[in-house]
Amino acid sequence: MRKILALMAAVVLALPLAAQDDVDLDNEFGGRVSVELDKKLRKGLHVSLEEEVRLDNNFGAFDRFHTTLGLSYKVHPNVKVGVGYALINPYSSTNAAFKNARHRVMVDASANCKVGAWTFSLKERVQLTYRTGDMNEYQNPRAAFSLKSRLKAQYRVSASLTPYAYVELRNTLNAPVIAAYRDEDGTYVTEDGYETGNAGWFISGWNGVYVNRLRGSVGVNYKFDKHNTLNLYILADRVMDKVVDANAEGTKLKSYTRETGFIGQVGVAYTYSL
Repeated sequence: MRKILALMAAVVLALPLAAQDDVDLDNEFGGRVSVELDKKLRKGLHVSLEEEVRLDNNFGAFDRFHTTLGLSYKVHPNVKVGVGYALINPYSSTNAAFKNARHRVMVDASANCKVGAWTFSLKERVQLTYRTGDMNEYQNPRAAFSLKSRLKAQYRVSASLTPYAYVELRNTLNAPVIAAYRDEDGTYVTEDGYETGNAGWFISGWNGVYVNRLRGSVGVNYKFDKHNTLNLYILADRVMDKVVDANAEGTKLKSYTRETGFIGQVGVAYTYSL
């Protein structure tokens, strides 16, 4: 058991090392604190309400609130489906004010397999995040689609204690696709061949698909009784974003870069079940 947990921790801690070769972003550390109320409506059917606070800038700044309402149903002893809505309120420490809210809708399905004290699960989630307020839609779509795929393993030490680890990929499903454009000396270049341009229409569509997050986590759930559960965890998040800087008319590419970086977080989550 100790060897398995050590191997899982090594995989997670290796993520920031893998991101160090070409990091354009400063590494950051932060935290998450959440409280969730879970209500069983009938066998297999649950509704939940969660409030989460996030910190960033090496725990020096408040980042955002996440308010999430979810509904899940166990259609089979090993299969669960769910839908959810999240209101995201980002905060700007520079302006000391909340920024434009985001609305997120989620649909997911998960399946698990038990082998002795082990439980292995795969979860797929499709989500749509709608941005409000003024924005340049040639840099980012107002409605962002993504797919999350998570593979998780947990081990039941006792009725109260369950350590776990997982890896997760997040795929952007409607990123801008960079078409050929001229650079300053008149040469046509493409997305893979160059990183800055100066003239010409450069977006050929919004069907770009790529992995922009690779996440690993280790944690432990401690169940005090049938109502109260505490989850302590760490996250290692590798960021791999393609960033477009364009004019508001979509006729000039100012820059196109591929940014990588590492975000490490520690979290505490409390759940009260009814």
